[in-house]
Amino acid sequence: MSSRYSSDAASGAAPDLFQNESAALDKARAMHAASGADAAEYRSSLGELIDHFERLMRETRRLIGRSDRAEREMQALAQQLAHRASHDALTGVLNRSAVIEQAAKALRTESAAMIVLDIDEFKRINDDFGHPTGDAVILGVVDCLRRIVGDRGFIGRVGGEEFTVLLPRHDPASAALLAERMREAISDTLVVASVDRRITASFGVSNNDAGTGFDIAYGLADAALYRAKRGGRNRVEIAER
Repeated sequence: MSSRYSSDAASGAAPDLFQNESAALDKARAMHAASGADAAEYRSSLGELIDHFERLMRETRRLIGRSDRAEREMQALAQQLAHRASHDALTGVLNRSAVIEQAAKALRTESAAMIVLDIDEFKRINDDFGHPTGDAVILGVVDCLRRIVGDRGFIGRVGGEEFTVLLPRHDPASAALLAERMREAISDTLVVASVDRRITASFGVSNNDAGTGFDIAYGLADAALYRAKRGGRNRVEIAER
């Protein structure tokens, strides 16, 4: 153990990280106050101060760099935690609570179409082919939705095989058309290895004026979804008001 830390460790006191620098500064002060010091002594004292000052500058830069890295890491971690809190772990789309929050916020100030969809006979897929295959089906459905929705709205997973799409400022005709395109994308293009049957989904659509509550918008779309299920599945139904 160096002399800088040995006495502090023995006494139990916190180590003075600048002990040598403090000693050099005291020596320089004494030299400055002394009237009989010669040039060589001044040069020696100044040299010690320069050495210690340069060390302090290096340490300061190192500590600032470490602090900046730690701050960036904390910011990245905070962003990751915020993303995990609002997004579904499997698919990366919004989770149920985030869907409710964002949809309610949008509906307060603007009209919006809400689409609720459910993968048809998903339990049979899980039972017949296993949960990993079921997860692959869910991921495939989300890929289809993303291709159609793009930046027109946002997608959320609100249950195991149930999803919600909110389309702000969409008129009824365009919302119904987009829902039909989603249905076709799933029914006509989605293929998952080992699933030997067509994968389909049923859709319910509600068209809502600004100021509509989330529960009302969702309830109307959900009722339309169940009409699609009762009507034979792989269908789009529009909510009746």
